[in-house]
Amino acid sequence: MKKIFAIAVLALGISFAAAAQPKAIGVRWGFNTEFSYQHNVNGADFVEANLGTFGFDSFDISSTYNFMIAQPAWTDRGEWGFYAGPGLALGVNRGISFAVQGQVGLEYTFWFPLQLAVDLKPQFGFWANHGAGFFTQGLYGFLPSVSVRYRF
Repeated sequence: MKKIFAIAVLALGISFAAAAQPKAIGVRWGFNTEFSYQHNVNGADFVEANLGTFGFDSFDISSTYNFMIAQPAWTDRGEWGFYAGPGLALGVNRGISFAVQGQVGLEYTFWFPLQLAVDLKPQFGFWANHGAGFFTQGLYGFLPSVSVRYRF
C-alpha cells in the first residue's frame, strides 16, 4: 500500500511540474505550413514539435530541442528571445524521408498570450523508395518562416 501511495504522489508531482511549464500552440508558415507546439523544459529552453507539409508535395513531422541563447531586454513589455537547436524529421516524399535539422530563430512574446517568431529550419537527409536519394527539399528550410502562436 505504501508503494502505491508513493507512486501516486510521484505521478501527481510530475504532472503538476509538467503543467506549470509554459507552452505555446500555433501555426508556422514559409516554404512549409505546419501546426506547431512548444513546451519549455529547462528554464527558457524548449522543445518544438511540428506537423504539416514541407514544400508542396510532402508530409512532415519534426521536433527540435532549442536552446535559448539570449533574451535581450529591448522593450519594457514582452520578451525577446534568440534560440537555436538540433532536431530530427520524418516525412513522406517520393517515399519515406529521414532528416536531421537545425533551427535558429528570433521570437517575441507579447505581454498578452501571443508569440511571433521568425526562423530558419533547414533539413539534411535522405529519402528511400525503390532506391534512395538526397532530400533536396530540406534545403528550402534556409528560407525564413513566420510563426504565430498562442502562449499559455
